[in-house]
Amino acid sequence: MSRIADVFKGGHKALAAYITAGYPDIKATPGIALALAASGADIIELGIPFSDPLADGATIQKASYRALLNGTTPEMCLKAAAEIRAKIKTPLVFMTYYNPVLNYGPERFCRDSAAAGINGLIVPDLPPEEGSELEAAARKHGLDMIYMLAPTSTEERTREAGKRAGGFIYLVSLTGVTGAREELPPELESFIKRVRQHTRQPLCVGFGISSAAQARRVAATADGVIVGSRLIQLIEEDSTLRSLKQFIADLRRALDSA
Repeated sequence: MSRIADVFKGGHKALAAYITAGYPDIKATPGIALALAASGADIIELGIPFSDPLADGATIQKASYRALLNGTTPEMCLKAAAEIRAKIKTPLVFMTYYNPVLNYGPERFCRDSAAAGINGLIVPDLPPEEGSELEAAARKHGLDMIYMLAPTSTEERTREAGKRAGGFIYLVSLTGVTGAREELPPELESFIKRVRQHTRQPLCVGFGISSAAQARRVAATADGVIVGSRLIQLIEEDSTLRSLKQFIADLRRALDSA
């Protein structure tokens, strides 16, 4: 069982927290990750900034743009991951697009990611039917390949992701891009139940979660929640990270009470 899969043992509801590596700067990234882990995050997603983040909404796009202006590279993200891993055992996941991976070299990227302490990969623009090369390299180096499914995913793609995903399956709560939202779609529970018919992998829901109440609702049906845009907003609003820590603690309590 992988380090990511261990998070879900005993029915534990997982809290995955996303931050953009290099935002507000690369020196701050390890400290933010440590604060997330100390406040109750079970999995930390480090976004590798990319110039064309198709799945990301305005908040994460802005953070990625800022990180790129700061000169953040995949190599710098690997170094930051290694610094984080040296201090905590919390599972670390790289979230990136396929172009930076292809440019780096899939085999080399997986090798260096594993060496830096990364436990899994999320690549939004790489569907299961096109992911065999990276998936093989990830498996070789002990990384979980985490696939994404949306409400519009076909039954065939859902079955394929259910068979091949490692760690957990990332369920996109709605069609569109990332971003904090006041309401989640009413059909979310039926989407989760539909995916459950095709896999035994844990299911985590992301895109749009921005409150403890939303997290509690999701946890009633899914195995965990993923929060990103709201965290970026809180980092921007309060550089002391007090608001960020409080928000993560509130989410943790909501999930524990679900």
